Amino acid sequence: MVKNFNRAWSVPLLALWLLLALVTSPFTVRLGEAAHASSNLQLPGEAESARVDRLLNPTGADQPLPLAVIWLSRTEGEQITSRQFETARQVSAGFSGVGASGVPVLSREGRALTAVIAAGPTGLPAQLAAVREAAAAVGGTSVYLAGAAAAQADLDGAFAATDGALLAFALGGVLLILLLVYRSVLMPLLVMVGALVALAVSCAALYALVRAGILQIDGQSQGIVFVLVVGASTDYALLLAARYREELSEQHDTARAMAPAVRATTPPVLASAATIACAMLTLLFSALPSERALGPAVMIAMVCCAAVSLTFLPAALTLCHRHTLRPHAGAGPHRGWARPTRTVEHRPRRVWLACLTLLAAGAVAAPLLTQSGIPLHQALPAKASSAVGQRVLARHFPAGTASPLVIVAPTARASEARSRVAATAGVAAVSAPPARPGGTALVLATLTDAPDSAQARQTVARLRASLAGTSALVGGQSAQLAALHEASRCSHRLIMPLVLAVVLAVLIVLLRCLLLPLLLVATAWVSLFTAFGTAAVTFRMVFGSAATEPAVVLFSFVFLVALGVDYNIFLVHRIRGEAVVRGTTAGVRQGLATTSGVISAAGLILATTFASLAVMPLLYLAQIGCIVAIGVLIDTLLVRLFLVPALILDLGHHTWWPARLPGDRLTADSTLVPAPPVGSHASPSPSRAAP
Repeated sequence: MVKNFNRAWSVPLLALWLLLALVTSPFTVRLGEAAHASSNLQLPGEAESARVDRLLNPTGADQPLPLAVIWLSRTEGEQITSRQFETARQVSAGFSGVGASGVPVLSREGRALTAVIAAGPTGLPAQLAAVREAAAAVGGTSVYLAGAAAAQADLDGAFAATDGALLAFALGGVLLILLLVYRSVLMPLLVMVGALVALAVSCAALYALVRAGILQIDGQSQGIVFVLVVGASTDYALLLAARYREELSEQHDTARAMAPAVRATTPPVLASAATIACAMLTLLFSALPSERALGPAVMIAMVCCAAVSLTFLPAALTLCHRHTLRPHAGAGPHRGWARPTRTVEHRPRRVWLACLTLLAAGAVAAPLLTQSGIPLHQALPAKASSAVGQRVLARHFPAGTASPLVIVAPTARASEARSRVAATAGVAAVSAPPARPGGTALVLATLTDAPDSAQARQTVARLRASLAGTSALVGGQSAQLAALHEASRCSHRLIMPLVLAVVLAVLIVLLRCLLLPLLLVATAWVSLFTAFGTAAVTFRMVFGSAATEPAVVLFSFVFLVALGVDYNIFLVHRIRGEAVVRGTTAGVRQGLATTSGVISAAGLILATTFASLAVMPLLYLAQIGCIVAIGVLIDTLLVRLFLVPALILDLGHHTWWPARLPGDRLTADSTLVPAPPVGSHASPSPSRAAP
């Protein structure tokens, strides 16, 4: 490691990063385009619905999506006329049929018509516009679109429209906090530029992998990567700036002060990035391709964040005046943290018991967060055309009309299968398309519930039980989503313990002990359930339901365990460095005082960036953002500030079991090195402390 940051090489390093950012910046937009184009439904190969898919589509070519066109009489109580019906039949005949072969069906009260046709999977906006234009020929009616094709078009359009809004909201919130922290303009701008450089490079790398067919990114994964890069880059910048400011109090030359600051910051930053990356890589064990893709995407993003934070920002700060970090910046010790530090030090056992009581009270509501799933028309904005169309469809027809189940049965048992399907609860109607070659027959089952609802999944299970012994296979959208839901839940039972094991391994390597890493993982686990419980109550109050998707719980779990340990890494690494010299008690005192301000600001920034997911058009993303933001605030302001320091103080030198630090040996020999008062810089920094 170099002894100082020479300004001569800081200039070319800074120029290289800026040039790289300039070249890669267009890929933040291109990645969004590639993400929206690669949102195909992918099933586990062994799923029954996947077998049906292969039977009906042996070539594996992309298939069109079902689209329900609904005509509703504009006048209340007025019924559809025969002329309107004939016009609708002619319109729907112009499109290849799916399920009902495009034949219009009249509602029971006679006020609405619907026909299920085909659209997509590519060029959906143009196709839907053509359908609307053709359907408008049925005079005296309002036209609505519903089904998978309409929902996919709304989803793609909403993601495309909000990519810029997400980035602007995240950066705007972070910039506001940085301005309040630093009370200057230059330092926040340097931090923001660093975050944008990391984002541009990350997006370019991900875009190259998507274009090469190695990785598939959807709009949800892209949004998560965006906020994580902005939040993590800013947090690492705050950590570096805090240590740099401490060094400047002893060394007035910016170049000479930067080297020890980078040396002291590198281990926790690398450990943090490795924790998040390794935790997310456990998603590679998921059965769902969309979940598997997020792991490598986050790993690449974290590598870029760490590289930029440890090279770009040091070079930029080295070239700036030392007063870039103003005296009342939140990066460093601050008298405002002396009182909580004294409270923790004087009553550690009482403090950690009170913290656990608060966490347990919040965790009581965690079971309210159910993984029953949310239909897409409910997850999209209420005014989305497909959501409006689905509500109209459900008022006049069975809610599953747009996507009937497809049952493939041997021809000899087709009649029996059809009878069993018709007798199954949750099935509204049954039809039989023309016979197929190959000794198989199709039975189409229209469900009473929306095809992507929990009730539809239950109907699929009942159908399979009813068809046992007939060699019939159940496929279609509801069956596919049921397979994805079950595969997701099975994968999570494997991934969640792996995440805990990976995080524990990183902490053991970083802290070189066993007891404290176990405690940190346990505190992260407890605060996770508190976040789930708090979020469940919030969802019930705001959305009227605490139902969510299994993927939301999984992503939130991985992020909260990794990020919850993350801030403890920043704190405990500093405590250990101080404890090596002075002993555990003095190490906690000095470590807590010197890191409280910067870690609290970093937690607030990360919570803000994840909260920005609320601007995305999908309820799932808003839920992930809410859960992670709540969890980060709990970890930052309660677990890290009070619970962990109190546990360390109560355990004393046993904290580092099976090791024992030199500072604790000195304490035991009654030759304790005197600890400076809170906020003092007179002590040697951990970067100079003996290992």
